[in-house]
Amino acid sequence: MRLPRVVPVLPAVMVIALLGLPIGPGGEGGAGPADAVSALMVLYCGIRLVRDRRRPLSRTAAVILGLPVVGLAIAATGAASPGAGITGMGRYLQIFVLVPAAVLLLIRHRGDFRVLAWSFVGLALWQGAIGVHQFLTGTGASYQGQEIRAVGTFGAQDVMGMATVVCFGLICAVGLALGTTAVRQRAVAACCALALLVPLALSFSRGAWIATAVTCSAQLVLAGMRRALKVGAVAAALGVILVGGFGVGSAMLQERVNSITQVTDAPDQSVTDRYTMWAAAVDMWREQPLTGVGLKGFPEHRDAHASLALSAGSDTEGAGAAFRKQPLLSPHNMYLLILAEQGLIGLLALAGGWSALLVCGLRGLARVRRAGGGNGLDCGLVACGLLVWQLTDFVYADIGGPSTVLTAVCFGLAAWWGLAGNDSGKPVRTAAPAPVRPEEAAAL
Repeated sequence: MRLPRVVPVLPAVMVIALLGLPIGPGGEGGAGPADAVSALMVLYCGIRLVRDRRRPLSRTAAVILGLPVVGLAIAATGAASPGAGITGMGRYLQIFVLVPAAVLLLIRHRGDFRVLAWSFVGLALWQGAIGVHQFLTGTGASYQGQEIRAVGTFGAQDVMGMATVVCFGLICAVGLALGTTAVRQRAVAACCALALLVPLALSFSRGAWIATAVTCSAQLVLAGMRRALKVGAVAAALGVILVGGFGVGSAMLQERVNSITQVTDAPDQSVTDRYTMWAAAVDMWREQPLTGVGLKGFPEHRDAHASLALSAGSDTEGAGAAFRKQPLLSPHNMYLLILAEQGLIGLLALAGGWSALLVCGLRGLARVRRAGGGNGLDCGLVACGLLVWQLTDFVYADIGGPSTVLTAVCFGLAAWWGLAGNDSGKPVRTAAPAPVRPEEAAAL
């Protein structure tokens, strides 16, 4: 791979790579270097748009990506203070509008898309290796009194960070393994996917497990039922050998898996807190059904709507950080957070845009499969997989923490595939146009 071929997407690659840097112990997990580079990436694309004086987005792309702005503007005016409204709106615009649009504009062809997909895999392997080391050496975040929870470089203040990164890498690897025609690349991607199953298990994240199982099953079905049955049988056999045969964290993993089915019979405190905050979010929405309580308004209104079952916060410790109570400032459900703070207008705008992206992506994937699936199937499986994982995970989580910027990149990849990249190799107009030489186009 020659450097000139990847230069246009280097800003996006840098955003991904910077998530491999360690976060200081006890850090609050706010904006970091990756967020700063994402802002520079957006600025760079804006300058190119002004200089080239062209309209790089189709009407469909502009409507889908710009739709959330309406709900955000209304919700910002209803915030408790101008500062909260501006801060909240800026964060939402970064994650769901500006960065995805910038990624869409930077990607010229499927080769660029694959570079970003492999970047996700590389970051996941790095974070996963650190997480496995934390489990084996007892230097991870605290879990049931033992510092064994794999959190990578994100620390105990963001226990979901490593799990999210590993899931993104795993989904990219599965998509590349199922759709790539080159045997060597398919083998490497399959090995990466299998390796990432270990740190995913050691993250003890039930929401990540569920979202990953749903997404990988969807990818297998989209790639073909016969292949789905074969790969499913192999994955099940490896899981039995890994956990049952070698006993890799078998007792704790079994207990964690069983707790998924006990959310109504005997829920632990974390599940009770989540249900309580969900109920509080719904109660806030009932007060302001159309516009919500305003951006950044959930923490302020939480105590007035939550029951006494809500605890003071979650305990965090380990991975170099001292014990602390982490306040519960969101309902850990993206849809309910939007509903509470932005009302039906905001939810329809955001979720409507996500649904449109998924429909466009699936239509593009079907188009590529009808054409033979030899070129572009891997990109479609990766893009649709990332979007399905994110929309599933939003049932159990919301935005927050350093890894959130990766969500924006994922939406950018999904947007490129659904809105510009599934036309069977036709050239794509972007803000960073660079002619592809005939010999390079043939290699793609």
